Amino acid sequence: MAFYALAVVLIIAGVYIAFIAVFMGAALKAGGAFEIQNLWQPATFMWVAGITLAIVVAGTFYKIDQLKAGGEAVAVLLGGRPIDPGTPDIHERKILNVVAEMAIASGTPVPRVFLLEGEEGINAFAAGFSPADAVIGVTRGCIMQLNRDELQGVIAHEFSHILNGDMRLNIELIGILNGILIIALIGYWTMRSLSRSRSSSSSGKGGGAVAAIALFGLLLTAIGYIGVFFAKLIKSAVSRQREYLADASAVQFTRDPSGIANALKKIGGFAAGSLVAHHSAEEASHFFFADGVAGAWLDLMATHPSLVERIRRLDPQFEGDFDDRTAAKAENGQEAAVAGFSLGGGKAVFVEPGEVISRVGAPTSANLAYAAGLLAGLPGGLTEQVREPAGARAVICALLGEDGAASPLVAAVKPEERLPLAEMAIATLKGLPADEYPRFVEDMNRLVKADAQVDLFEYTLLRMVQRRLAPVFQKTQPPVAQYYAMEPLRPAAAQLLSCLAYWGTDDAAKARKAFSIGMEELGGPVPPMLPMDQYGVQALDESLAMLSEASPDMKRTILAACTACIGADGIVTIAEAELLRAVGDAFDCPIPPFMPGKKIGPSA
Repeated sequence: MAFYALAVVLIIAGVYIAFIAVFMGAALKAGGAFEIQNLWQPATFMWVAGITLAIVVAGTFYKIDQLKAGGEAVAVLLGGRPIDPGTPDIHERKILNVVAEMAIASGTPVPRVFLLEGEEGINAFAAGFSPADAVIGVTRGCIMQLNRDELQGVIAHEFSHILNGDMRLNIELIGILNGILIIALIGYWTMRSLSRSRSSSSSGKGGGAVAAIALFGLLLTAIGYIGVFFAKLIKSAVSRQREYLADASAVQFTRDPSGIANALKKIGGFAAGSLVAHHSAEEASHFFFADGVAGAWLDLMATHPSLVERIRRLDPQFEGDFDDRTAAKAENGQEAAVAGFSLGGGKAVFVEPGEVISRVGAPTSANLAYAAGLLAGLPGGLTEQVREPAGARAVICALLGEDGAASPLVAAVKPEERLPLAEMAIATLKGLPADEYPRFVEDMNRLVKADAQVDLFEYTLLRMVQRRLAPVFQKTQPPVAQYYAMEPLRPAAAQLLSCLAYWGTDDAAKARKAFSIGMEELGGPVPPMLPMDQYGVQALDESLAMLSEASPDMKRTILAACTACIGADGIVTIAEAELLRAVGDAFDCPIPPFMPGKKIGPSA
């Protein structure tokens, strides 16, 4: 903030000096006399300051508006193309599988993956305003040069940015910094326009005016480098510590420091390094896994810590020598098998509710192993089917159909495999033709209403699909925090807890007990429980709509209350776990998957 304010002050001063210099020069050329008192003209300064501030603000809002589409806008800005889920390219399929595993393990939506096709450097990024609109971008060099373990380390690093909220800050930073970069761009456009007009004009008239404008444009370009300097400084100050945090989170996630460490070593020994050649790379340099642009002025201007320092934090034995790593060894086009993994038997999760909240945004290696095993256990025909839009649409409709009768393959899917399968299908459906989306929504609603009742899974799946796809096809904006205290939210929270309590048991007394346990987590006065004849999908939707506008801290408190309510008897069924994860999704609080037959708690 201090750097930004200083940059704006210096830019205003520079523009004023340029303005005075141009007009003083014109006055001297016309035969006037130089008078030092004319250097300070308060009225002129106020006009210059006002116009400059207006340009800075306009530049900021223009770029923010340009990037309001979220992660996809950043990927397109960098020249990325979405990877087709049905791609035959073995390297592209490998990155899609790694990303899907990470998403399912962390409880986040499976993001679209964009490929920076012509980029030989090894790099990646995550971008978006929230997990719902996040995308992962990778360079061609990244998927060609890294093996699966190294890719897993890099993608785990990027998922840390998704889970820690870094993405929104990074996008907003592009917009804010564009305001102080706009003066340099105006100077550049002025010089370029003059060059074109002079080359296309044979007239020598107006030479003095052209020279004055050219001088002003040149001075603006020079002054603009104040903005360039401070933009680099601000990006460096914001991003460096977050890179260390993301490295540490990746190790916690994968339990394999060698994966990300070897990826960094490979960057250090690779001829193209991590450089991104696209002309917008500088603008988005703070998004990348490693330095995407060259020429940082000392370490002060680097958006990332040095490779050696990052590697030493992961591998203390590293001595700073990079091998000549020019290409990754082929893996015969096959995905690594998950050896000796079993999903286990149980139909319920034994849970200590307080432990669930501590895992929001903090998946573990056990979650990753579970997700990998779960995906490996899906019927091969289904995994191929969900890779293309028509098949993905059919799978969603089959999951909503009675007993999955629409597809024998879907009918064979285990209860704990349904949501992960749906997540993969939804990621593919983001590429659905826009005119087919309304008809798809109609089909889903018709299937849900076919039996005149909505069960927990149907509600969870329908809400999840619409929440994931609506921002893509209807350009909806994520809710903005409106509530920072519990009191105005208490009635909606009580309504939500009432629905969860009734859905968890047929016994009215047990439902009241579960409701009371949930309300205890919120503290304060306890509103009356919703009457049994008033709970249902509409009440649940109404409460989630209001609670989704709570601040992040309030959301976590309410989610803890929901967990306590659902887990009041110490057991969470698969259906209840799915519903709880849907609530977490509505709050942008991703909950890693519950593992059937496993206990969640300190003694687990």
